[in-house]
Amino acid sequence: MKNFLLLIILITTTKAFSQNSKEEHSRIANEMENSIQTELLNKWYPQCMDTLYGGFISTFTYDFKPTGDQDKFVVTQARHTWSASKAAMRYPDVAYYKTCATNGYRFLHDIMWDKTYGGFYTMVDRKGNVIDSTKNAYGNAFGIYALAAYCKLSNDPGAINFAKEAFMWLEKHSHDPVYKGYYQHMQRDGTPMQRNASTPSTAETGYKDQNSSIHFLEAFTELFSVWPGAIVRERLQEMFLLIRDTMIGDKGYLTLFFQPDWTPVSYRDSSDVSIKAHQGLDHVSFGHNVETSYLLLEASQALSILNDTTTLRIAKLMVDHALQNAWDNKHGGFYDAGYYFKNKPGLTIVNKERNWWSQAEEMNSLLLMDKLFPNDPIHYYDKFSMQWKYIQTYIIDHRYGDWYANGTDIDPQIKTALKGHIWKGNYHQFRALMNCVDRLKGKE
Repeated sequence: MKNFLLLIILITTTKAFSQNSKEEHSRIANEMENSIQTELLNKWYPQCMDTLYGGFISTFTYDFKPTGDQDKFVVTQARHTWSASKAAMRYPDVAYYKTCATNGYRFLHDIMWDKTYGGFYTMVDRKGNVIDSTKNAYGNAFGIYALAAYCKLSNDPGAINFAKEAFMWLEKHSHDPVYKGYYQHMQRDGTPMQRNASTPSTAETGYKDQNSSIHFLEAFTELFSVWPGAIVRERLQEMFLLIRDTMIGDKGYLTLFFQPDWTPVSYRDSSDVSIKAHQGLDHVSFGHNVETSYLLLEASQALSILNDTTTLRIAKLMVDHALQNAWDNKHGGFYDAGYYFKNKPGLTIVNKERNWWSQAEEMNSLLLMDKLFPNDPIHYYDKFSMQWKYIQTYIIDHRYGDWYANGTDIDPQIKTALKGHIWKGNYHQFRALMNCVDRLKGKE
């Protein structure tokens, strides 16, 4: 995000980062910049570009050797296109980043897009044969996110038109004109899938959800910067308000799933057996909460909302809730998930994993909170510094590159697990590191 000056003026007249030395900021920024260039981007690009069939291969061993069938998932293809586009703009002297971005764009346009019904297919095989022709809002949101980033890089009118087409396909098929928001699961022709008597109670089918919603917010924020059309602004503001005012409760965390009319899905009043069976629909996801604090502030700025103290308060509340309930004050790092059991006080941690993507998003938001609230007694900068040390010690693979999927302090066997797969690329960690470097250097 660029220029948080207006937001900062609302809450403090003290210069951000005043309590921390410029030397320390420079040191950490240099560490992060070095990690981006020598432990992250160079491991993926251009190696993951599929020079035979287009797009990107995504599955790699722990030491970055390609493995497996290399089926191509729209989310992975879109995220690599986004990352390569951002890398090309950030490091224009590295020519192959733009080559990778263009390759990703062409694969999304030529292969992943359904030429008959529109929308992005969910999955194709390496050669581009369709494996899963259904459509989902989450994957299409990332498709738009990638196209918008590529538009910034290329200024290609065709790319902008394709981004508009993808947005309008969602507008026609996925958007709910009555209750607002978007349906997640759709048939190939874009017809939303509904729950019925045969739908398993543990299935997500037919629900609206926070995860696709926050990534619509993210995608529309990016799209609005290249296509500031009235309909994009309307949907961006719609998702911004739905997430901020409907999906986030008073305690500062997101409800995961909703009925189409935004009635929350909850099993808290059920038996322990039922609660355990349905925790995938009904837990507290700390990584998503802290990521959302950042995305809300980014959207607020894109919408030019002045004096937005409400969003500031809620964004801070979400980070504070995660710090209070999921932060390891001894080693750093955040636990993955918690649950508010009806007959237990407070929140119970139900998953102690420290997955890579949430650690990245939480680090990004901690530094953002320090910039916005530099004099807060929570001392966000200290937490940020501790989080970066945790990531360097337990998450980044300094030998083979990129990040382990989980903290090695909790899961030491993760060191030899897959380094990349269809759900694990580089977008979370690259974005977090970029934002932190720019913030530490005073560019944001």
